[in-house]
Amino acid sequence: MSEDSSVAGLASDLRGRVGALRPGDRLPSSRELMRRHRVSPVTVSRALGLLAAEGLIVTRPGAGTYVADPPRGVAGAADLSWQTVALGERTIQADGVLRLLALPAPGVIPLAGGYLHQDLQPSRALGTAMARASRRPDAWERVPVAGLPELRSWFARAVGGAATVDDVLIAGGGQAALSVAFRALAPPGAPVLVESPTYPGAMEIARAAGLRPVPVPMDDDGVLPELLAEAFAATGARVFHCQPLHANPTGAVLAPDRHEQVLAVARAAGAFVVEDDYARYLSIEAPPPPLARYDAHGTVVHLASLTKATAPSMRIAALVARGPVAERLRTAHAVDTFFVPRPLQEAALELVSAPAWTRHLKSVAAHLRSRRNLLAAEVTARLPGARLRPPAGGLHLWVRLPGWADDAALADEALRAGVVVTPGRLFYAAEPPGAYVRLAYGAAAETDLAEGVRRLATVWPTPTT
Repeated sequence: MSEDSSVAGLASDLRGRVGALRPGDRLPSSRELMRRHRVSPVTVSRALGLLAAEGLIVTRPGAGTYVADPPRGVAGAADLSWQTVALGERTIQADGVLRLLALPAPGVIPLAGGYLHQDLQPSRALGTAMARASRRPDAWERVPVAGLPELRSWFARAVGGAATVDDVLIAGGGQAALSVAFRALAPPGAPVLVESPTYPGAMEIARAAGLRPVPVPMDDDGVLPELLAEAFAATGARVFHCQPLHANPTGAVLAPDRHEQVLAVARAAGAFVVEDDYARYLSIEAPPPPLARYDAHGTVVHLASLTKATAPSMRIAALVARGPVAERLRTAHAVDTFFVPRPLQEAALELVSAPAWTRHLKSVAAHLRSRRNLLAAEVTARLPGARLRPPAGGLHLWVRLPGWADDAALADEALRAGVVVTPGRLFYAAEPPGAYVRLAYGAAAETDLAEGVRRLATVWPTPTT
């Protein structure tokens, strides 16, 4: 069971206990809670912190933890109905992202999610990096809006080609970086081309910025250049978002012979290519260079991220761009957040500069290979009619359901069976060409993968002839 699930389970148990006690009654000691529930001191501390934040308990140093007095309520029930009129139509949709970010209930196996399981995260290296960063005399001082020069230089070297430190902007994670890019590159109401299928968060960011996501079909070798050209011509779009490496959710890698074709199509349209390189450090096999390395004309706005290969809260990403667009990106970022907190940037720099970083990436690749192979074998053996193509990296399998099964209904039934999967329709800007589910092999404990598929098999649709 994950640490988050253990915390949620203990907090739920303690809420029930608090409900049966009176204000001022004492709760068992932390040592006793550890013994009864067989959990760590960190789990106990986090669970008690949750209840304290909810106002259910108070901790008195040296005396223990007690049931809090009930809050003083306001006389009469509050009438909040006026807010419906004041808010008007909802303009920001985040159903897909919120579904992907939802934490599973205790005992539920997450074959969904986009982050590494705790066993795969470089927890010790992250702790060391944060400790070293926090000891710097200037740890809490301001940084340049574009970010620490040393960290920007590291990202520039990682991208390669003509990229320099002056081309790099540090952002607070890939989601924030993508939001900056979309708002900087296109005005509200404009179309933005996206791969089909693609990451739901990209489409929801675009819509939140007032943009219209327009799907462009892809195959096993990435986006189809001829259809990309047609989409540019039909829409007049000036932005194309793509994931050439281990596209989410399909895992597709853009074929080498399409690299120059995609860049040529974008140049002919006078458009930018937002290269979302989120999975660069999740490759099981040696990855091809990024599109940005071949870009001589400032067509590519490259997005790199450390989050996926480290931990959800290491929210460090970079936007790499050349020409006037770089200043446009910096301006949009400054208006939003000023700059990314210095301690996080310093910790990221410590992490990627240490010998442990290379060892971690090798370890992640080996474990992801093992997990991918295990999950693919279980799906093939237990789910009749399922079709998949094991990816060369990333965190997911993209599984075609038999016939025209209902992927949303399957996801709901799977949850009731104790396993979380992601319905394929979330990844399409238009009507999906078939029924799919995305299964994550990086989010659950490796020992839970087979059991997760076994639970999914109990609700799997029967193939029809």
